Amino acid sequence: MSSTKAASITLSSLKYIKPVDLANSLQDAETSSKVAIVDVRDNDHVGGNIRGSQWVPINQLDARMPELLRINQDRDRVVFHCMLSQQRGPKAALAYARARAYQAEKEAKGQGKSSSTEEEKTNVEGNGKVYGQEVCVLEGGFGAWQSSYAEDETLTADYVEDLWE
Repeated sequence: MSSTKAASITLSSLKYIKPVDLANSLQDAETSSKVAIVDVRDNDHVGGNIRGSQWVPINQLDARMPELLRINQDRDRVVFHCMLSQQRGPKAALAYARARAYQAEKEAKGQGKSSSTEEEKTNVEGNGKVYGQEVCVLEGGFGAWQSSYAEDETLTADYVEDLWE
């Protein structure tokens, strides 16, 4: 998978979202259905997760990428996270953003369209959007999330306090 636009997406072009902003999006009836959350933690997923998140352990990411692209294609924002969002979360967000760009370019070529319009160029470079979809990393990961929302059952599922002490 190699294309100019996909390769131009780097870790520094990823957008980070604060837990409070994600929580507000999830609690807003208009925006909640437009947000997807992908949890790429491994065994550290046990003991709590963001309600409604998709669990895709990082070692399954490559194999499940087509599924992620398909089920999240109509979402306005896809947020990735791991425990701290320092390695696995950003790596997964980058892989997803590049795969989305590659897929969009491939589809455009298949339809005989040029994918170099100014709007598409802007969507791939610099503002966190990849072909109309905002790809984000949860700032501070689940660690930051659980410190604020662990006991809020509308936002956090399966929380086990003993595992976090």
